[in-house]
Amino acid sequence: MVGANPKSAIDDGPMHAWQWLAVAITVGLNGLDGFDVLSISFASPGIAREWGVDQSILGWILSMELLGMAVGSVLLGGVADKVGRRPTMLGCLVAMTIGMHFAGVAGSVNELLGWRLLTGLGIGGMLAAINAAAAEFSNNRYRSLAMSLMVIGYPLGGVIGGLVVQQLLVAGNWRDVFSFGAWATAAFIPLVWFFVPETPAFLDRRRPEGALQRVNKALLRFGHAAVASLSVEAEGAPKRSIADIFKPALIATTLLITFAYFAHITSFYFILKWVPKIVVDMGFEPRAAAGVLTWANVGGATGGAIFGMLAIRFGLKPLTVIALVVSSGMIFWFGSGADDLARLSMMVAATGFFTNSAIVGLYSLFAKVFPTHVRATGTGFAIGVGRGGAALAPVLAGYLFAAGFGLQTVALCMGFGSLLAAIALLMLKERAAD
Repeated sequence: MVGANPKSAIDDGPMHAWQWLAVAITVGLNGLDGFDVLSISFASPGIAREWGVDQSILGWILSMELLGMAVGSVLLGGVADKVGRRPTMLGCLVAMTIGMHFAGVAGSVNELLGWRLLTGLGIGGMLAAINAAAAEFSNNRYRSLAMSLMVIGYPLGGVIGGLVVQQLLVAGNWRDVFSFGAWATAAFIPLVWFFVPETPAFLDRRRPEGALQRVNKALLRFGHAAVASLSVEAEGAPKRSIADIFKPALIATTLLITFAYFAHITSFYFILKWVPKIVVDMGFEPRAAAGVLTWANVGGATGGAIFGMLAIRFGLKPLTVIALVVSSGMIFWFGSGADDLARLSMMVAATGFFTNSAIVGLYSLFAKVFPTHVRATGTGFAIGVGRGGAALAPVLAGYLFAAGFGLQTVALCMGFGSLLAAIALLMLKERAAD
């Protein structure tokens, strides 16, 4: 039996096991991103102790891979829309593996900054590619669920990584954190190579040589019927370009959703980057600090999963706005501090619950509002600008702490980003992407 076209074959057909496997691998890839980003947070107390860096310098160390992500998301998001989701994932995995390995053997702050920058480049490109891939591997019915699962891979990676790091720090040091990350990242290269094909939606849009044969190979592997031809392009239709995200039809969407992500991610990364150092400064051991950060990711994974289920029944944008507003309140609450680890862990878990729910909503909106031919480009631009701004969050918090401001004041300043993000989303007009 021959199906109608690549788009309807995926969008309107059932979700088969091989499609879920491809989505599951994107979950794992996002988990790697979660661990790679958080690895520097896990390692920061040991770095500060070994090299004697102050809080302002530590802020730059914490931010460097975020700067790399900014560049990687913008540049490699476009690459993913030109050469494909699959080759972009593979290239980013290689860059991340190299960056993590050499960060673990760095002999100075400058060396560490350089390797964290390379790691960030890989992470940034990976985020743009897997966001598009997860959307394009799933059908209309389960797309929101697939996107939610992909996004909660990030905190799950932090949870699993946190548990491993706590054991590594018993007998090892901060360098072992990066060594573990490098091996874990390298293990995903063969998984992507053998089990993740190029998405039929990308092949249908870009139409490289042999596109129809590659589309049918992927469809048959996923359990769908082959198609007789690629989708019919309307005569006289304007030529599509990755620059379309800046053209009148999409410019308002691009700017609003980019600002929303920028503002919220600044608040989000204040929590993720500074929790271990704040806990150590309260007098607890680095191993305990890793445990508290793990609870942030437990809360994040739980919140993301619940958000994904709610998004099937309720509107995506209203849910995201609510999550953003509550996120701001949770960060303000975190600023009040706690006298014991149990209460502090509860506060951080609750904060992670809502902040990551909002991240799930924003990523799902990326896939919804950007059409296929610019899905990775639009996502990459929003992530790139957002992560570039987020790189300022640890630095700004570091300077505020160094200037003598207390945790409550710093949390009040950093928590306003989520409120601004909610306002931006209220102005966003949703559209169904093709």
